[in-house]
Amino acid sequence: MTESEFLAGYDPAAFERPALAVDLVLLGLRAGRLTALLAERRQHPHAGRWALPGGFVGIAETLDAAAERVLREKAGIARARLEQLYTFGALDRDPRMRIVSVAYLALLPEPAFAAALDSGKGLAAATLAVPWAGEAGGPVSALSDRGEPRALAFDHADILALAVLRLRGKLDYSDVAFALLPEHFTLRQLQDVHAAILGTPLNKPAFRRRMLDRGWLEPTGAREAGTAFRPAELYRFRPSR
Repeated sequence: MTESEFLAGYDPAAFERPALAVDLVLLGLRAGRLTALLAERRQHPHAGRWALPGGFVGIAETLDAAAERVLREKAGIARARLEQLYTFGALDRDPRMRIVSVAYLALLPEPAFAAALDSGKGLAAATLAVPWAGEAGGPVSALSDRGEPRALAFDHADILALAVLRLRGKLDYSDVAFALLPEHFTLRQLQDVHAAILGTPLNKPAFRRRMLDRGWLEPTGAREAGTAFRPAELYRFRPSR
């Protein structure tokens, strides 16, 4: 039998097929806290609970294309740097049927985060409360503007927890922190991003010395405007060559 003959007689229904979905962890900073974009579910299952923007992958659609479509249609964002986070496939993660979800992570600077909230897509900001230090891992909570926990749908609390763990693990050796900053930023802003991701205050002189020693920062020659104090110097990220 040739391969063509084999494929012509192959029955795709011979094996059960799980559904495939993507879920987007869209993170930004608000008031110095790590914050996620969530949508309240209007339909069962988990109606009234809060979920990450997500959707099913089309039969003729790649995972990346599905994630980009969800980004446009459910967050109103035309483009963002999406990175695959993890594949979640617990048997009981969705009560409807077997659904495997590929989670994507995107870090949004303040203007993009605010634009998503104002896009009319029904998204709300949820501050992440992380009760563990460092890279210990564990559950996280998503809080409303009043500080009340939002009930999360499916396994989205686990997805958010893994996103925080991934960020903390990559903070010291990658450029993830700069994705939350404008093109030109002060050392104070950079320190605030690191502190928000790590969930702890940082020693100012030690942090600044470490950042400058890494060779990641390039002075712009300009200073911040609109401040009542002595304006701080502005830097830009300089990728490693």
